[in-house]
Amino acid sequence: MDAVDILGCRAKVARTFAERSRGLIGARGLPPGQGLLIEKCSAIHTFFMSFPIDAYFLDGENRLVKAVRGIRPWRPFVWGGWRAKKVLEVASGEKVAGAC
Repeated sequence: MDAVDILGCRAKVARTFAERSRGLIGARGLPPGQGLLIEKCSAIHTFFMSFPIDAYFLDGENRLVKAVRGIRPWRPFVWGGWRAKKVLEVASGEKVAGAC
């Protein structure tokens, strides 16, 4: 996985089906200022995760469409809306530029 800077975070990019499917499953947490950008994604779940996250759904131009904060593990479905094309996942409470 390569990495990009987006919304003030350094994010690994999940592009392949396998990378998108795995997401943050199995991770024990994320370092401050880091996240996971999942491309081709308008909805997520937090099954098998061990820590809460904040999800920032973005359109094709990386503009914020929807922010969902404090998503606990084992939540079955979080949808970003029709315009969402990707999602940035960060540790819950992490400061993200442009998402206040």
